Amino acid sequence: MDNTRHKIILVDDNMANLTQGKNLLKALYKVYPAPSAAKLFETLENIIPDLILLDIEMPEMDGYEAIKKLKADHRFTDIPVIFLTAKNDEYSELEGFDLGAADYVSKPFSGPLLLKRIANQILIVQSQAALKDYAENLEKKVNKKTAEVINLQNAVLTTVTDLVEFRDNLTGGHILRTYYYLKALLDELIRKGTYKEEISKWDIDSYLSSAKLHDVGKIAITDLILNKPGRLTPEEFEIMKTHVSIGVDAIKRIMNNANDHAFLRHTLAIVGSHHEKWDGTGYPMGIKGFNIPLEGRLMAIADVYDALISKRPYKGALTHAEACKIIEDSSRTHFDPVLVEIFHNIEKKFALIVLEIQE
Repeated sequence: MDNTRHKIILVDDNMANLTQGKNLLKALYKVYPAPSAAKLFETLENIIPDLILLDIEMPEMDGYEAIKKLKADHRFTDIPVIFLTAKNDEYSELEGFDLGAADYVSKPFSGPLLLKRIANQILIVQSQAALKDYAENLEKKVNKKTAEVINLQNAVLTTVTDLVEFRDNLTGGHILRTYYYLKALLDELIRKGTYKEEISKWDIDSYLSSAKLHDVGKIAITDLILNKPGRLTPEEFEIMKTHVSIGVDAIKRIMNNANDHAFLRHTLAIVGSHHEKWDGTGYPMGIKGFNIPLEGRLMAIADVYDALISKRPYKGALTHAEACKIIEDSSRTHFDPVLVEIFHNIEKKFALIVLEIQE
C-alpha cells in the first residue's frame, strides 16, 4: 500500500513537531521525517517526494537557504515546498513566495487545514503533469487518432479548469461563461470581417479552448488571498497579480518540452495579456494598443463583463445595463474601441449566456 501513496518529506529541527507532523500525515501519506536541512538533502538522494514540508527557523541551514538549494537543482526544482513556520509577518511570507514556496502555513497549524493545503498542491502537480503529457503527445497522435486527441484535450482542460474554480470558490461558473462570451464576440468579428487577416491565421477551436486556462496561474495563489472574504490590500493585490506570470511560466515550461501547437500559442497569448489595457495601464507588462495580442484584448472584455455582473464579498453584482455602460465608457482606456463596438452589437447575447448557464 505504501508504494501507491504520495511521499512527503517533513523537515523540522523540533522533534516534538516532527513526531506530531508524522502522526498527522502517516494515515494518508508515506512520510519521511528529517530533523535538519542536511538530512533533507541526504534523503533526496534516495527518495524523490511529491511534496516537502519545510520549517524555516533551523540551525546551520534554515528553510530559506534550503529552498534556494532545492530550486537550483534541476532534480528537485519542481517539487512543491510548503513552509511551516512560527513567523506570521507579511515580509516573511512574501520572501518565501519569492524564493519559490508553493504555500505558507503558520505554526501552530490546524491539522485539517494543513491536510487540505497538501492535497491542493499534489492536485496542482498532477494537473500540470497531465497538461504537459497532453501537449507533448498531441502532435504525433493528431493524424492517427484525431477524435481521441480531442477527447484527451477536453479531459485535461476540464481537470485544470475545475481545479482553478475549485480553488477560487468566489467565481463559480466564470470559466464557462467567459468561454461563451468569447465565442459570441468571435462569431461577430468573423461575420463583420473585422480583424479578418489576423483571425484567418488562428486555429479557432484551439483559441476558444485556450481561453479556459486564462486564470490557470491562480492555482498557485495562497487560499488566504484567493478566497479572502473582503477587498484585497494593495500588498495582497500585488501577489494576486502574479497569477499572470505564474500562468505564463507554466505554459512556457510546457512549450519547452513539447512540439509547437496552436493551442499552446493561443494559451500563452491569452494568459499573458488578458489584464493589459488599451492605454498601457494594465499588467504585467504595461503594453498598449495593438501591441496587446488580439486574443488578450478579446478576453479582457469577456473577463471584465463577468466580474462586473458577479457578486463578490467586497461588491454587489451590477446589472447587465450597468456593466455594458462601464465597458462602453472604458473604450480607448481599458478596451480596444473596435472590440467595444463589436460588444455593443451583441451585448444582449451576453445576458442570454448568463441566464442559460444559470438554468
